[in-house]
Amino acid sequence: MNEHTYVAIMAGGVGSRFWPASREDKPKQFLDIAGDGRSLLRMTFDRFLKLTSADKIFIVTNGRYRQLVKDHLPEVTDQQILCEPSRNNTAPSVAYTAFKLHGIDPEANFVIAPSDALIVNDTLFTANINKALRFTAENDALLTLGISPDAPHTGYGYIQFLDEQTNTDDVYRVKRFTEKPDLPTAKSFLKSGDYLWNAGIFIWRARTILDAYEQHAPEIYALLSQGLDRYNTDQEQAFIDEFYPQTPSISVDYAIMENADNIYTIPAQFGWSDLGAWGALYHESNKDKDGNVLTGRVVLEDTHNSFIRGPKDKLVVVGGVDDLLVIDEGDVLLVYPRNREQEIKALRARVEELHGEGYV
Repeated sequence: MNEHTYVAIMAGGVGSRFWPASREDKPKQFLDIAGDGRSLLRMTFDRFLKLTSADKIFIVTNGRYRQLVKDHLPEVTDQQILCEPSRNNTAPSVAYTAFKLHGIDPEANFVIAPSDALIVNDTLFTANINKALRFTAENDALLTLGISPDAPHTGYGYIQFLDEQTNTDDVYRVKRFTEKPDLPTAKSFLKSGDYLWNAGIFIWRARTILDAYEQHAPEIYALLSQGLDRYNTDQEQAFIDEFYPQTPSISVDYAIMENADNIYTIPAQFGWSDLGAWGALYHESNKDKDGNVLTGRVVLEDTHNSFIRGPKDKLVVVGGVDDLLVIDEGDVLLVYPRNREQEIKALRARVEELHGEGYV
């Protein structure tokens, strides 16, 4: 393990497309979505322990989840939990992380990754991250892991790479980023062979990404650089509480990755899903002979290709339906067509409007 290797896990989102299981008080990164007894956050933390030691893994979250993080990751200290006072998308959180880690170690070389991805092959994943860290340690590079696509997915962003390697570690220069495409465009991307899914897993040195902010996102840099003497002190949280909410709400993809010219990627394939919505979990889960994914005590009759999740203390009986989502969380029961899962985020907002925040 390299002494300058750090990890930051982004765990502040609310997972609104996983409603009603994912709630404001306990979003999906704190749930045992995969069914192996660990939350997604715990699974992500365990995966990164193969890369560096526990004291070099930091959690970037919303302030309201500090205690939840400590409950799931008892080996993490308060100093390792970066608490955002507001949800301003990923660009401010990446900048905050970079300032903090650069203050700890000016040579810090770090991975920043979401807490809620499902990764099947941890060994391959670690090998790819180590390749990336070797490259960013020696180059002023902003590197993103790209996932070799196996389907024309319309729910992911895409990375187009130039077909010439920069070194022996399969590192390629990025040509452009594309937001979620329509189906014909996604099919053309797959056919062309030079597009990857954007997994939102970034690797860079703290100094390199801070230089990129100074050039491409000067407003964020100017606001958060005012705290240089307060990071990693008992004044850090007070500074962040005051200045962080003033940063623009923008993703790191828009703020930095689409503007910088030192962007690289490694095409990877380690069994990845961003678990953005119920359909992704359905796709990745084991199914019965009729294509159903079941959690809890479920009795089925003439039911196919459905995702049914019930509480441990309730018997759920479903019959005569196909292609349904049935999610029973006790106080909320969702029954919805599986192919319309992208509507759940808007549906959740409507529920909050009609019945208050207690149900979201």
